[in-house]
Amino acid sequence: MATKILLLEDDRLFNETLQDFLEEEGFTVHTALDPYSALELTYEQLYDLYLFDVNLPYENGFDLLKKLRDSGDLTPVIFLTSRDDKASLTQGFETGADDYMRKPIDLDELLLRIQALLRRQVRKERVVIGEYTLDMVSKTLYLHDEALDVTQKAVELLVLLLQAGGEVVSSDMIKNRLWAAGQNASDGSLRVYITQLKKYFPQAISNVRGIGYKWVMDQP
Repeated sequence: MATKILLLEDDRLFNETLQDFLEEEGFTVHTALDPYSALELTYEQLYDLYLFDVNLPYENGFDLLKKLRDSGDLTPVIFLTSRDDKASLTQGFETGADDYMRKPIDLDELLLRIQALLRRQVRKERVVIGEYTLDMVSKTLYLHDEALDVTQKAVELLVLLLQAGGEVVSSDMIKNRLWAAGQNASDGSLRVYITQLKKYFPQAISNVRGIGYKWVMDQP
């Protein structure tokens, strides 16, 4: 499964240039021209990486990232910006950025930074959880190299819980990330996927009543 990137850049030509380049490199790229559209996409899809411009219509990229981080979204982000002052650089990292590139962007350098960042994330290709192995690229759970019959949403839920690092992930956050807008995302549907995961990790997932769920095993 290709790495999925959300690109937020309000310069339409530059947006299309980046999209073409990244898709040629094998990434799946969804694009937005404003932060509100980007936010909607984060509710509909799970992404492996965000590429955000800073100077945007309506609100800046820092404000958007703060909303995402406050909601529990830990997806790594690289800011692409024409700002070159230290205050902006500091604000970007304090907001939760993982990397920062100044325009004009060298595309080859961008590719190297993306590859390096993805290697550093919990989304590393394989994560060992006890006797199980989670392939973060194909979103497949294995037991002793045998692929298990676990639904895609259940695996995505497992990824969310692991990414939270033991913090509570709210039910609303889970439903926003796992179901597209307009889909039926009931508490009953969510419990189905929690039950699937508890079949393999019976002691690892704790229900925080009225709030959500958290991963309570030692982190892989």
